[in-house]
Amino acid sequence: VQLQESGPGLVKPSQTLSLTCTVSGDSITIEGDWWSWVRQSPGKGLEWIGTVSYSGAPAYRPILKSRTSISRDTTKNQFTLQLRSVTPEDTAIYYCTRDRDYAFVSWGQGTQVTVSS
Repeated sequence: VQLQESGPGLVKPSQTLSLTCTVSGDSITIEGDWWSWVRQSPGKGLEWIGTVSYSGAPAYRPILKSRTSISRDTTKNQFTLQLRSVTPEDTAIYYCTRDRDYAFVSWGQGTQVTVSS
């Protein structure tokens, strides 16, 4: 399976960050799979943002829950992250992942997102 992130690399403060992960090689509806977004910023460890299950059920990191939406398009085999009201602290490399049995089993290459005016 291959995962590829896409979206703008620069977002202004207070706007919405939108990223799409296109999955090839396997369907995002395979039972048992979860599809997540994680990020890594300078000076911080890897941070799990949220996920959507093979059946479409989302789950979010509690501290980000009020600003986050993760959805999927099964016709395009894609899932999407929306992070609202961004600040410079949301600047990071964003990765999409495939998860199974509570482990990240596949990763996209990552995309840099910078929040700046």
